[in-house]
Amino acid sequence: MRIARFTTGDDPRFGLVTGDVDDHGIPDEDSLITALVGDPLYVGLQPTDEQVRLADARLLSPVLPRSKVVGIGRNYAAHAAELGHDLPEEPLMFLKPNTSVVGPGDPVFYPRQTEELHYEGELAVVISRICRDVPKEKWADVVHGFTIGNDVTARDLQRKDGQFTRAKGFDSFCPLGPWVETELDVSDLRVQTFLNGDVKQDGRTSDLIFDVPTLVAHVTSVMTLLPGDVILTGTPEGVGPMEAGDEVEVVVQGIGSLTNKVVRR
Repeated sequence: MRIARFTTGDDPRFGLVTGDVDDHGIPDEDSLITALVGDPLYVGLQPTDEQVRLADARLLSPVLPRSKVVGIGRNYAAHAAELGHDLPEEPLMFLKPNTSVVGPGDPVFYPRQTEELHYEGELAVVISRICRDVPKEKWADVVHGFTIGNDVTARDLQRKDGQFTRAKGFDSFCPLGPWVETELDVSDLRVQTFLNGDVKQDGRTSDLIFDVPTLVAHVTSVMTLLPGDVILTGTPEGVGPMEAGDEVEVVVQGIGSLTNKVVRR
């Protein structure tokens, strides 16, 4: 199921998206959203009789992380190599504030403090319930579904600071969307990033150093995760700069497409 968060001009709501999606993640023109009662993370799936055309709705970030986004660094060997880093012996974690989250079509703001703003397309994991110390074999019990993320990074600030908080924590530095896919085998999905239509990243989740079950177990061995919290699983090789006016599209097989434009703040 594809669960979206959307608005037609009123308060945001959640809904089930139906309709076919092409190989590039674009839904067909007949796709519909069936409105739900409340947030399915808290009240379950309760469809209403109301339906709206997907084309008539504005999609929002499909989740609002209750507390945090947990990023995973250097989780593809080729990406670690392109940045000149050794491979981590265990998952390298960092946090992005929930205020960094925006949705499909929202602008990514280019801050004045940086001169080297990078895209990082990723598979994102959405947590379903409060959890801590989840065994690897039980990871699916605490996962609501999967969406697409762009771990926007001020690369020069990352090098300057020696840690990730400022470089990855600006408002708008975590686009998520277009919806949460609840039924998906994520062991071998294609992850692509396009800059102004040109492919820049093209990887597969089968190349993750630490797979999704390992990440869920590792993160929850350190901290409690809450409903709606997000784990970004890492980015393939091919990261690079974005400029104001650029359009960045991240496509993950089986989920869809997330597109955002870069705008000077």
